Amino acid sequence: MARKIIKKNKFKRSATRPKKTVSSGKKKLLKKELTVFKTIILKRKGEILENIDHISEDTLKKSQKDASGDISGYTYHMADVATDNYDREFSLGLAANERQSILELDDALKKIQDGTFGMCEDCKILITKTRLKALPYARLCLKCQEKKEKR
Repeated sequence: MARKIIKKNKFKRSATRPKKTVSSGKKKLLKKELTVFKTIILKRKGEILENIDHISEDTLKKSQKDASGDISGYTYHMADVATDNYDREFSLGLAANERQSILELDDALKKIQDGTFGMCEDCKILITKTRLKALPYARLCLKCQEKKEKR
């Protein structure tokens, strides 16, 4: 009989504890949090710009002969030329993707200035901080992003 009473008391104690809510009720991020995200965005932007510079030096500033490392005066084999062209196009595609990321990061910086950073564009709820740390230019919360991807 004593065991049942103890169990009931433990249950009552845990039931009286306040529940942790997922959403904190905040409509905007704090200024301190915004500065943290701004530094994250600027750091990523710098890394991307370095990558673009590296890609452009490797692909655009070298001739095809220099890029292949061939020092002979003989003509290229067609397969070698095709491989070099593929490598260049692939690198330029990577640079284009990186440029798109820069545009997204610039947009996120504008949202910080406007005071709308971290808000889901569809449901207007605050995007989680972990999502913003992983993807600082996220426009949608996880639920809205999943809905969009299902369509």
